[in-house]
Amino acid sequence: MVSVLNSVDTCHEDMIHDAEMDYYGLRLATCSSDNSVKVFDLKNGSQSLVADLKGHGGPVWQVVRTSKIWKVIIWKELGEWTKWYEYSSHDSSVNSVAWAPHELGLILACGSSDGSISIITNNGDTWDSQKIQSAHSIGCNAVSWCPIVEPSFDAISNQRGGPVKRLATGGCDNLVKIWREDGDRWIEENKLEAHSDWVRDVAWAPAVGPPRAALASCSQDRRVVIWTSNDYSLDQIY
Repeated sequence: MVSVLNSVDTCHEDMIHDAEMDYYGLRLATCSSDNSVKVFDLKNGSQSLVADLKGHGGPVWQVVRTSKIWKVIIWKELGEWTKWYEYSSHDSSVNSVAWAPHELGLILACGSSDGSISIITNNGDTWDSQKIQSAHSIGCNAVSWCPIVEPSFDAISNQRGGPVKRLATGGCDNLVKIWREDGDRWIEENKLEAHSDWVRDVAWAPAVGPPRAALASCSQDRRVVIWTSNDYSLDQIY
């Protein structure tokens, strides 16, 4: 039996599209069609508003993104919440954002209806960006970072390789794609075809134990597909 533990009156003036809690369940962020992001402290069954962030000019579909003016805003808490960085290099709706695993540093991936994917990297005082052009022909709906696995050991150099940066994306072309960083560019590592309509979301399973990759994708075709392989490139699907 399911029961309601707590309810939060956000005082948003329009529909709420996303809500995210922190690891400890003590802080909640919400976003809405009223163009705002709100942050709440949750304690002892009650909530208090910590910040009301109004940097977007259109509905906020997911925490830290907007679709009307095609920009991504990164907020930072320094006593109070302030706008840290704004990225406006997409030509259409930004539909998905995802932070990379912490082992890779402060890196954000963004998928857009213009068909491209942006990789935004923090370098201390500055932010750099890369773009995968024409990643999905009609538009990208979802991005998900591959979990970090133990780097392989090179017996010739007697050194262990660095962590691999890898992404899964889903698009309006009905495809799921796997991308890997190769030097200063991103290459398409694999293309997975099973859906007959737009792919709305993708999500990697956490890495536990021996390498065994699992990726889930969901689509407007009313199906969820789980892809599994012994390799995170998903070259061999089981």
